[in-house]
Amino acid sequence: MHFVFVFGPPAVGKMTVGRALAARTGYKLLHNHMTVEPVLGIFEFGSPPFGRLVNEFRRRVIEEALAADLDGLVFTMVWGLELDVDRALVSSYVDLVQGAGGRVSFVELYADLAERLVRNRTELRLAEKRSKRDLEFSHGNVLALEESYVMNTGGDRTVGQDVLDGCEHLRIDNTTLSADEVADRVVAALGL
Repeated sequence: MHFVFVFGPPAVGKMTVGRALAARTGYKLLHNHMTVEPVLGIFEFGSPPFGRLVNEFRRRVIEEALAADLDGLVFTMVWGLELDVDRALVSSYVDLVQGAGGRVSFVELYADLAERLVRNRTELRLAEKRSKRDLEFSHGNVLALEESYVMNTGGDRTVGQDVLDGCEHLRIDNTTLSADEVADRVVAALGL
C-alpha cells in the first residue's frame, strides 16, 4: 500500500488536496477530522480519552487498509514537528506501513497565514469539519497554533525531520495554487 501523508498547518488545504489526490489515484482518503469529529461529540479536544481514541481509530484504519491490500491511503494531519509525542505517533504510522512492505510519501503544504485565514472559512471546510463552524474560535485557533507550534519545515531542524529523512518528501507552497494544481504536481512527482 502507498501511504501518502499530507501535513501542514490548519487551513492550508490538506483535506481538499487529499480529495483531489484520491480522485486522481483511486486511493482512499482518511482526513484528520474523519476521526476527530465523532470523538469530539463525547470527549473534550486534547483530553486523554480524546487523544487515545483518535489515535487508535487512525491506527486501526491504517491497519485495516494494509490488511485489505488497498492500493493507497491519503492521510492528513497537523503535525507539530518539534514535539516528541507527534514524532513518535507519525513514526509509528510509518513503521506500520513500511513493516507491511508499503511505501510512505510525505506531502508538506505551506501557505501564507493570510491565505489560510481565508481558507478557514470555506464552505467545504465548514461542511466537513463541524468543529470549525464557530468561526471566531476557529480563527483564534489558527492564530494560536501558528504561534505555538512548528508545522512546516524550512527553519531550524526539528525532531520530526528525522522521520521525513527516511521517506519521500515533497514540500509545496500552495498559497496561490488550487487543490487540483497541487494534486497534479504530487501525482507527477511521485509517479502516480
